[in-house]
This record gives sequence, C-alpha cells and structure tokens, in this order.
Amino acid sequence: MPMSRREFIRASGVAVAGALASRDASIGASPLGLLIGSQTWPHREAMKQDLPGVLKQLASLGIREVELCSPIGYEDFAGLPRPAELKRVLSDCGLGCVSAHFTMRELRETHSASIAWAKEMGISQMITATLGGPEQPTLDDVKRAAHEYNEIASVSAAAGLQQGLHNERFEVSSVGGMRTYDLLLELLDPKLVQFQFQMSTIRHGFVAADYFTGYPGRFYSMHLQGWDAETKTIVAVGKGSIDWKGTFAAAKRAGVRNYYLEQDMEMTRDGAAFLQSLDV
Repeated sequence: MPMSRREFIRASGVAVAGALASRDASIGASPLGLLIGSQTWPHREAMKQDLPGVLKQLASLGIREVELCSPIGYEDFAGLPRPAELKRVLSDCGLGCVSAHFTMRELRETHSASIAWAKEMGISQMITATLGGPEQPTLDDVKRAAHEYNEIASVSAAAGLQQGLHNERFEVSSVGGMRTYDLLLELLDPKLVQFQFQMSTIRHGFVAADYFTGYPGRFYSMHLQGWDAETKTIVAVGKGSIDWKGTFAAAKRAGVRNYYLEQDMEMTRDGAAFLQSLDV
C-alpha cells in the first residue's frame, strides 16, 4: 500500500538516523574496545596557533582521547588555557584526557604544582618520557634513577595519581650487556610505577609484544608509530612491518588501558583509519 506523507517522513528519518549511527559507530570502533587517542606533542606548533581547530581536526579523524604535556614543564604547552577552560574546549570537541607527560625537572622541583594541575584536569596518569640518566650509565646510575622515581611515584600515589614511565634515550641504553629498561622494570615498584611503551623503539630492537608478554600487568599505555624494517623508517600505523594484531592481542593480555598515536597529522589520519578497521 502507498505510504502517507507522514509515514514517508518518519521512515526516512529512521533510515538517516540509522546511517548516522552506523557511521558514528565506525568512527568510534577501535582495537580492544578502547578509545583511539593522540599524543599532542607532534601537534604542538599548530596548537599554539589554533588549539580548538587542531582538537576538532583530531576528533574528525576518530580520535576520542588526547594525551597532553604539562604546561608547567613543557615550554611549548605553557600557553594552554587554565584547566577549567581547557576541559571545556576538550569537551566541546568531544575529547577526553586522562593522561599527560611531565618532565623529570618539574617532578623534582614543582611536583606539588604538577599534581594540582593534573587533579584539576581530571588526569589520573602522570608519565615522564625518560628518567634522564646518562647515555652510558653504570648500574649505580640506574639504581639511583629508579630509587628517585620510586620516591616521586609514592608522592603521586598518595595524591591518588598513577606515575608512569615512557622509554626514550636513557631507557634504551645498556649496562653490562643488560638493557637499562629491563633493569628498571625490576627496580621500579610495580605498585607505584606503570609503563608506557613507545612503539618506535623497535628500531633499537624493543618489541612491544615481547614486553607485554614478559611483564604482564606492568604496562598501562602505548605510543603508536609504524616501522618499516626494510627502509628502517618510521611510517604511519598500519603500514610497514609491525604485527599490529599480535601487538594488540598481547596488549590486551598485559592490561593496556589506553594508546595514543604520536605522529604528524597526515600519519595520524592514516593511523586512525587503520585502527578503526582493526578487529582485535
């Protein structure tokens, strides 16, 4: 029987709503059922010029979480709005934020201010990129760095915040044939310090899945970059030679709770599209 005009409009509205819901579900889809995130460091210069514009662009790619860098310790982020305004801007763009990076210098010198900023922002994960030890450390250097960070992490824990450690420079060095990173995994208190794995360290022989499998429960976060083993270059996530299904399967077993693309906008676009298509 022919439809009335009202029935046609209702049916059309349902069809459009269904299509939009399907599109939004596709945009929100991601491995492990976790929101796709982006570290803001690669976008720092553009954010100085147009913070809402950059955040909206990230959101349009399917990004739902961002990881900030502390305006107290990172000069490039010193111009960020105060927490109340920044939270409003993020919310207006449909973005959440539970994690940020903090420099070792600020954790040594202005830890209380950094904790206060994190709590105002609603951030629960305080991560430092590197403990900043020497490029060719001794075992005593590593022990001193671990002791200091355990003490810092205990202060954060008392404030209800989880300290984390990234792996850059110092962490990819070696001591007497052992990786500094492996020593830190043993020396840092698992109750106080979690780890964030930098995928690009595969160029130094660090394979994420091996660490997730070898140290279950120690990793709560990842920074994502692709790697081409043939050309030995960083590429967009989903391109190159990394086994992403295997990586995410191991991450799930290890208890990883969030992950952040850390690449320029073009690679972020490609990486976000790949993550939305990855079924893990």
